[in-house]
Amino acid sequence: MITEQDLAQQFSVIIEHTHPRVWELLRQCYVKVINPKPYLITANIKTCIRHARYIGIYCPDRLINAIVAEKNLLREVAEYVGLVEVVCLNANNLVRDPLSNLKSAYPHLWLDLLWVVTQEQ
Repeated sequence: MITEQDLAQQFSVIIEHTHPRVWELLRQCYVKVINPKPYLITANIKTCIRHARYIGIYCPDRLINAIVAEKNLLREVAEYVGLVEVVCLNANNLVRDPLSNLKSAYPHLWLDLLWVVTQEQ
């Protein structure tokens, strides 16, 4: 079975080899494949989406606009890999939000985002 980490790696490799300009932006971000919770994807039996994974791109403040501008290209690659959507998230806002429980609930993700936010261009 293909894991989320494998899908994220395949996504990144395709972007790196086919779109080097976008890769220069993406390599400064944290890319993660996200599985939504089962209660979020089963609205009713006829519209149940099984294994609807999407890719989350956590970007620092300085890159969010450039990544969003390339979202259509990223969406095409995500669909090629078998993902349904691309979501761009501002890592600065997530790390610095005083009401967020990200640090206690997902400490590894929080540390990765903190590293992304503190890197210089």
